[in-house]
Amino acid sequence: MFNGLFQPTHLILILVVVLIVFGPGKLPEAGKAMGKALRDMRDAFSSEDDEKKEKEQVIVESSDQATKGIDTTKTAASASETTQTTSVNH
Repeated sequence: MFNGLFQPTHLILILVVVLIVFGPGKLPEAGKAMGKALRDMRDAFSSEDDEKKEKEQVIVESSDQATKGIDTTKTAASASETTQTTSVNH
């Protein structure tokens, strides 16, 4: 569908139209504004990715802590069973 859309003649035509619309004096300002807009858009997308990664990290850490809590509970339960067994034997 977009095959052959940006051929050199098309790009030259776009450049001519941009020069007519903005003029040669405002062209650097237009390019600067376009670059800033692209940079802001990339930052917004990357910050969303960072937020997702931070949420996943928190979930993994909380599940690890929950697993450690279960292991501690199991250890405490087995220790109390051992104590009860030894007290019964004596």
